[in-house]
Amino acid sequence: MSTELNEEQIQHILQGIKIPPQPQILVDIQMEQVMPDPDISRIAQLISQDVGLAGTVLKFVNSPMFGLSNKIASIAQAVSLLGLKSVVNIINGISIKGEMSDEHIVELTRFWDTANDISSISANIAKKIGYQSPDEAYMLGLFHNCGIPLMIQRFPNYLQVVEEAYSQVEKRITETENERLNTNHAVVGYYTAKSWNLPKHICEAIAEHHSAERIFGERESRNPEKKTLLAVLKISEHICGNFHVLGRQSEDHEWNRIQKDVLEFVGLTNYDVDEMKESFSEMGVSVSNYR
Repeated sequence: MSTELNEEQIQHILQGIKIPPQPQILVDIQMEQVMPDPDISRIAQLISQDVGLAGTVLKFVNSPMFGLSNKIASIAQAVSLLGLKSVVNIINGISIKGEMSDEHIVELTRFWDTANDISSISANIAKKIGYQSPDEAYMLGLFHNCGIPLMIQRFPNYLQVVEEAYSQVEKRITETENERLNTNHAVVGYYTAKSWNLPKHICEAIAEHHSAERIFGERESRNPEKKTLLAVLKISEHICGNFHVLGRQSEDHEWNRIQKDVLEFVGLTNYDVDEMKESFSEMGVSVSNYR
């Protein structure tokens, strides 16, 4: 059962949405919506590949006007609840015309590419280890770096700071950002996810995704679900070469520090990681050849 939203409701919820969607995704959605019989499942699939669009749709469906008892983390479920007309109106309400320069689009390409690959691999790893909600693993993979586009918009030198942060052998990535910019993408991402009404444990995982050394150093966990999601995310980031694509590094210093504790927690080995790399590569997913 879908709930159709009027224009006033859509404009109210769209306030504050700043993460621009991928131009090609918008084109693909527009092409699908003008078909004689639009495929809503195809539209949901396209939305789930984009951080900004997925976050906006979840913000709508998790808003008080729907009165849901549990927050939704599944794009397919959210689109089904909203209905085709409301989803199309939401997408049409997100205009990036005149707001993104060619240079800005190029800068964001690194972010979009890693978000799509990491979310896909996270869902697959979640299934492999028997985690009960691959949709949540997908969502964390998609949204964990949602603060980055906002940091790029705010700080012209942000990508240079990111590269410096990833080059540190011992220091946490967010520590370098804090020193240079007095904030970091994990904190900004947390508040962005919170504004989208994402489940609390996913918001917290976004805030803590560069604090893995502390979290996995604790033998007793008060929230094993969040810890499992973080483990899946860190493995996925390493497999996708986030350190190389975003950080422009040839070695994953963060992974070197945390891999033993992360893999031990989920019952995997480095051999398993290498096997997954090979498997994902055969599936056409971009994986890293670096270590």
